[in-house]
Amino acid sequence: MLLNLKPIRAGRRASTLGLCFFVLGVHATFAQSGKASAPAVDRTDAEQEVISLSKEKWIWMSERQVDSLAALFHEKAVFVHMGGTMSRDQELEVIKSGAIHYKNAEIQDVSVRVIGTTAILLNRIRLVAVVGGNEVTNPFVVTEVYVKLSGTWKLVSLSFTRLLTP
Repeated sequence: MLLNLKPIRAGRRASTLGLCFFVLGVHATFAQSGKASAPAVDRTDAEQEVISLSKEKWIWMSERQVDSLAALFHEKAVFVHMGGTMSRDQELEVIKSGAIHYKNAEIQDVSVRVIGTTAILLNRIRLVAVVGGNEVTNPFVVTEVYVKLSGTWKLVSLSFTRLLTP
């Protein structure tokens, strides 16, 4: 007994072709949402203030402006690096001494959420740093937590999470 497989194969081709167009459409939709030409996100004044402060912090870190950083960092702040955690004073000493020199933090994406007097900022960055005399480049998501005290934002936590892909 012979079966006529031509209608099944034609149906399979149509289904496969339809699936390919669907996948390409979904991919194109997500690819377009990440373009730099996408409309700017409307941000509150508080969100924009924290984003600007974070950008300024990266400059202060690269230029080793310890006095500016000391004013920004809360006295009980914690800093989480790949190699461990540090207090405010330890972080400031590492920056001052050059044990870690944050040469350049290329900010690739930023988001911020303000909840009452707390702001949580996420930066996806490409960080160029000198650690132990060796220049290293790593992709990170950096979580920064700020608290508004007496009308001033203070950094209370900064945590580096290394990304597996560049």
